[in-house]
Amino acid sequence: MMRGYLGVRFLVFLLAALLGLLDVNGDNPYRFYTWKITYGDIFPMGVKQQGILINGQFPGPQIDCVTNDNLIINIFNYLNEPFLISWNGLQQRKNSWQDGVYGTTCPIPPGKNFTYVLQPKDQIGSYFYFPSLALHKAAGGYGGIKISSRPFIPIPFPPPAGDYTVLAGDWFKRPHRQLKYFLDGGHNLPFPDGLIINGRGWNGYTFTVDPGKTYRFRISNVGIKTPINFRIEGHTMKLVEVEGSHTLQNTYSSLDIFVGQSYSVLVSANQPAKDYYIVVSSRFNPTVLTSTAVLHYSNSVTKVSGSPPSGPTSGVTWSLNQARSIRWNLTASGPRPNPQGSYHYGLIKPARTIVLANSAPVINGKQRYAVNSVSYVSPNTPLKLADYFNIGGVFTVGSIPEKPSWKSAYFATSVMHADFRSFIEIVFQNWEDCVQSWHIDGYSFFVVGMDGGQWTEASRASYNYRDTIARSTTQVYPRSWTAIYVALDNAGMWNIRSQDWERQYLGQQFYLRVYTSSNSVRDEYGIPSNVILCGRARGHPTY
Repeated sequence: MMRGYLGVRFLVFLLAALLGLLDVNGDNPYRFYTWKITYGDIFPMGVKQQGILINGQFPGPQIDCVTNDNLIINIFNYLNEPFLISWNGLQQRKNSWQDGVYGTTCPIPPGKNFTYVLQPKDQIGSYFYFPSLALHKAAGGYGGIKISSRPFIPIPFPPPAGDYTVLAGDWFKRPHRQLKYFLDGGHNLPFPDGLIINGRGWNGYTFTVDPGKTYRFRISNVGIKTPINFRIEGHTMKLVEVEGSHTLQNTYSSLDIFVGQSYSVLVSANQPAKDYYIVVSSRFNPTVLTSTAVLHYSNSVTKVSGSPPSGPTSGVTWSLNQARSIRWNLTASGPRPNPQGSYHYGLIKPARTIVLANSAPVINGKQRYAVNSVSYVSPNTPLKLADYFNIGGVFTVGSIPEKPSWKSAYFATSVMHADFRSFIEIVFQNWEDCVQSWHIDGYSFFVVGMDGGQWTEASRASYNYRDTIARSTTQVYPRSWTAIYVALDNAGMWNIRSQDWERQYLGQQFYLRVYTSSNSVRDEYGIPSNVILCGRARGHPTY
């Protein structure tokens, strides 16, 4: 009853804000959005397709906010099927109820609406949102999120003349329902038909710049399964931010960006006035896909011509060295990941090491994907609701081992236990020949090391204990490992998943239950009064 009572108190506070009883011009203002989710015709690759639109747009509208703003997003589902949106990289402090994945949230039924109440608490940077149910992501429904620093917190570079969002990734001409049918039948997805930039194909999008000025480009890989390389003809890029962390301002001619990752770069318009190619191309596949946009100087009369600049042709070593060169700017102001107060993650000894090995088993004659031999199966009741209402038989804590068992793969609704406020090490071990991309909801983690081969305790000698980047999505190269440190200071039920959506859909994910016995809103918010109840949670009281 205590959690329910606290949930009511939180609702009263929220309603007061919505009614204007609180000063919305105060320290944490409110921003209100109304989104209508519909199907509509789109032409990303010159062929008419049915896409998922938000307020008639593909990609959807961008969220522009300031750290600690309160975002009230009312979503109306006009599709003929359930729909759910998640917020890639937003930490949902104390509030996994709003995470928007099926393990925490019931989908919005057709013809219904749901209001998300989000706060990018102590976060800045570049992120995106996307539809998290089924294969909706392959039909669109995604958009950018830009979280700015408060005016009195300086950023470590002069304010740019403009700020552009680049949403790039692979694309399929086949309808998303057909792609889902392939996966449900136990088959892999076909090779993508191409790459798109901001919903358009070859030279379909233009970014205009004035000569002599500098612009910020926020680049996210919003694709289904394909790593990309991003570059701008004739220009270099100064990296300044990665998923909320200001970086050392190294200069790059191109950047590898893995599925689910986001980068911010500064580009100076310091070349002769004409148009230049902006290029994305696929990485780590034998067939190279390429797409382009246009960087247009405002005084240009010369269109792009010839072939766009080629990307890196070397493989893992080049990309690994680039990844290691991305470091945290320790002198920059702004929000930083926990542990609060010290930030010296390298001086904290992890209380626990979890090793996660991905695999691609065939189970009952069908292709599946697994973590530590467990291929995740979604129950009909979100785990967070089952946990809150003490509904038995939905999941079992400890149903996935914390080290690889190398046993035959099996199905389970896999949930791993973790103690609130503990500090742990997670190692992603990849013995497959393809690159992996891993994400943890609710957190920003320190990528302390990555290398080829088998991880052992001796591998810690190569860790970066001083200025590694903190982010929410990391790559793991073929037959390699990546190690992260994470402070579990955010209670809740959190999804750990492959960002390769066919792998996620076919089982390469699980949930980390970061548990506290506390019933205080100091540690975790109570259940929202507007929560949608589904499965075995139907009929339970929310007060």
